[in-house]
Formats: sequence, structure tokens, C-alpha cells
Amino acid sequence: MSNPEFNLDQFLPYVLSRAAEASSLGFQKFYRQRYGMLRTEWRVLFHLGRYGDMTAKAVCERASLHKTKVSRAVRALEKKRFLSRTRQEHDRRHETLSLTRHGLVVYTDLQQLAKEYDAKLASRFTPQEREVLNRCLDKITKL
Repeated sequence: MSNPEFNLDQFLPYVLSRAAEASSLGFQKFYRQRYGMLRTEWRVLFHLGRYGDMTAKAVCERASLHKTKVSRAVRALEKKRFLSRTRQEHDRRHETLSLTRHGLVVYTDLQQLAKEYDAKLASRFTPQEREVLNRCLDKITKL
């Protein structure tokens, strides 16, 4: 049943998925072991740390995450006291998410670890290869 004309290992979506998973699992040990966070939780935390207070809907749009996953992550981060929610006065259905002082400490720690991990990954490439890789990935994200 094999199709010799189709090589899964050269199918770009598959290759990108494997690369993303491998690189993500490498960083996972830091946020999971240190802070008991799941992948979506650290992504929400990082978006709030990087861009400041925002709604869950804004996190979904900026991070390309499904609202159900963000909602679960927000609850978990709030339970860990990494973020707080404040109802918006002009529309009580929406809440603004903010990192707590403790959440900022966690973000700062993980941000430093992320920089170190990124440098470790980047060291496998020449500066030119990294530049080409970044340009190619940017083109794909803008499809």
C-alpha cells in the first residue's frame, strides 16, 4: 500500500510538526518541572509577560490558541496565583488578565531559561542558516 512517490519524511507540514514538537519538548522540562505548568499555560503566561494585560480573547488571537485551551490555562494559572482576573467595567462579560507579582517572577525566570534554550538550539546553525530558517518560518506563518 506504500506510495513510493510520497515521502512522509519530506512532507513539510509533517517535518515542521516534528521539529516543533522536538524543540517544544526540550523546553517543556523547565516550565513543567519548576512550576508544574502545561504548554498552553506557559504560552498564556508568556503573552501576558511580553505584551501586558489583555483579555483571554486577545491571548487566543495573538497566540493562535483555541479559547477552551486558554480558558483552562487561565484557571490553572489563577489557581497557582500567577495571574489575576479583573472584570471590565464597560462590559462585565469580559475580564482583563494580569500577571501577579509572583507570576512576573515566574515569567522573568522562564524568560531567561527560554533565552538560554533558544541560544542552545540556535548554536546548531550558522548565523546565515538561522536567518534563512527564520525567514522561511515567517513566510509559512503568513500563509
